[in-house]
Parts: sequence; C-alpha cells; structure tokens
Amino acid sequence: MDKDTIISLLKQINYPGYSRDIISFGIVQDLTISNKQILVKLNLQKDNKDLENIKNLIRNSLNKNYQNFDVSFEIISSDKANSKSAEINALKKVKHIVAIASGKGGVGKSTTTVNLASILSRKYNIGILDLDIYGPSLQMALGCNKKPLMNSENMLLPIDSHGMKTMSFGFINDESAPTIWRGPMVSRMTEQFFTQVDWGELDILFLDLPPGTGDIQLTLVQKIALSGAIIVTTPQDLALLDVKKASDMFGKLSTPIMGVVENMSNFAIDGKIYDENNNLVNGKIKINDKFYKIIDGKVVIDIDIFKGKGGIDESKRLNVPLLSRIPIKSELAEATDNGTPYVLMHKNTHIYDCYKNISNIVISQLGL
Repeated sequence: MDKDTIISLLKQINYPGYSRDIISFGIVQDLTISNKQILVKLNLQKDNKDLENIKNLIRNSLNKNYQNFDVSFEIISSDKANSKSAEINALKKVKHIVAIASGKGGVGKSTTTVNLASILSRKYNIGILDLDIYGPSLQMALGCNKKPLMNSENMLLPIDSHGMKTMSFGFINDESAPTIWRGPMVSRMTEQFFTQVDWGELDILFLDLPPGTGDIQLTLVQKIALSGAIIVTTPQDLALLDVKKASDMFGKLSTPIMGVVENMSNFAIDGKIYDENNNLVNGKIKINDKFYKIIDGKVVIDIDIFKGKGGIDESKRLNVPLLSRIPIKSELAEATDNGTPYVLMHKNTHIYDCYKNISNIVISQLGL
C-alpha cells in the first residue's frame, strides 16, 4: 500500500452533487500512512455542509480496502483565524477574500477575475478590488468610468458594475496621469482600499493583484487573512519562471492555493457539424492525426499555439488542481476591451464552461 494507490481509490469518489472527483476538486490536500493509520488532510472549511458526507465516503472506501487501518482526518482549511481581517471594520461582513495572482504580467489575471466573478455574482454577493496601482484595468474590463462617492462616514462607496461591487485606482485617478509612487506610498494606498471602502456584505471579495511579489503583495498578506489564492499562468516555460515566485510567496505566507488557471492554452475552434439534411450529427473528426468527438453536432478542436505545460506543471508542483485551460479566442479579448464580461454574452460556449468549472471548484473549496 502506498499513497498513490490510496489517491487512485479516492479519485473514484465524486464531490457530492458533482460529477467531478474529490482529488481533481483539490479537496484532498495530502495524506500520510503510518502505524496502521491513514491520515487524510482535507482542504475544506470546518463549516462546509458537505464535510461529514465527504469524510464518510472516504472512510467507507478506505475501510473497505484496508480493513486493518484506522482512518482519521485533519482539516487544512482556509477558515484560519480571521483576526487580521476582523480588525478592519470595512471587511467584517466579507466572508471570503480570494486573490487572483501571477508573478508575470499579461497572462490574463484581470480577464480571469472579471469572468469568474461575473458567473458567481448570479448566486452570490461578489466584489472585485483591482490592486494594480500602476496599470489598473478594471474600469475598461467592466466598461465603468464612474467616480466613487463618499458616504456620511467618509468611506468610499464601491461602484456597482454588472451587479458586482467594484473598486480600482483607475476609478479615482486620471487615466492620462502617470503614476510614479515609491513603496511606502503604494503600501498606504493598498491599505486604504481595505480600510476606507464600505464593502458591506460580500460572500467573496476577489483581489486582482498586479504582477510581481513586491510592496502590494506584502502589504496584503500582512493586513488581510486570505481565504485562498488562484494562480494564473500561460503555457510558456518563460512565464512559469515568474509564476513560481508568486506561488511560493503564498506558500511561505501560509495562504492556501486553490488551483491554477492556464490562459492562452490553445486555439479552440468551437463549432457545430450538420449532415446533408441539416441534422446535427454524432461521431468524430480527424485533424492532424488527432480525433475529436462530435456530440449532438458540437465539436471543440484544440490547436496548441504556444509550446509548454505551464499550468499542468505548476499544478503538479503545488499539488493543487488545474482549474481550467482557457483557449485563445478573439471574442474573449473583445469582450474585455468593450467592457462587458465574456460570460455574460456567450453562455453556450466552451470558454463559458471553463469559467463555470472554475466557479464550481471555488465554491466547493470555500464551502458556500
């Protein structure tokens, strides 16, 4: 008996209510085997409504295959003592704070943040805070050029954008004015976005972080108890060099990494195939020695443009799920440029399904 054998068994257990297994969902953080004991470490909140059900499913599976072993559990969750955030009045009603991060610029953090938040905003109270002081992009991505107002307590009021509470340095700064600030000034501005913004009640506040591991990131982890971080990369090995630095920073600061998103992973042709009678067909199609399934006429053909396994390699290194591989598509870039999140306009597409899958995993890990 070894760890890999047990993990293979646990892959047969689906997360309650989903068709995806608890390993790919990132629920099992680690496990140890010693002295007739199997200790399973779960990445779940202690108040997760499915916690006991998942523990029973795991216990029944392992007891069936390893009758002489005792199965115990340890909860390695993101509901660590929220003492830091609790000290900030503006965040007292924010249940979870999730960072979207990458050490590399131009990998699609803002696009990931906006589309993930937009899907979740249908069922949950969602906020987005753009923390890129030097190159804020939220105002363009959401098509919002308003200036925030102040309430009677001199707190900034977030701007409602597509049903989400949003705030960005771009809302309060002249777009044509250069931003030349030293580290201490950046740190103070970052802290003010938490202490002087009236966020109200939120299920999740997403933080769109700038590239790197500098003053903003350090101020963030010193002042805020993060529920988790999502790492964004592209397939290239060059991008992965910087991404690793960001991942390791969160690891050293005991912030749970919820998973990895790989953007620009391929070029996807998303289409439908009809027969001569205009009926949708089933079957397969062969392109460049690779077969693609056709189901009810729908087919997605993936063509790798950039070489590398950035998302796969990083998720394996961190032992976290690869949340999705999102392809290149002109409509995705156009939606960001035009100020309306892609998922609000293109609901029956492969990319929509990618973001929907990420949202399911995020919700399950946070226990919402």
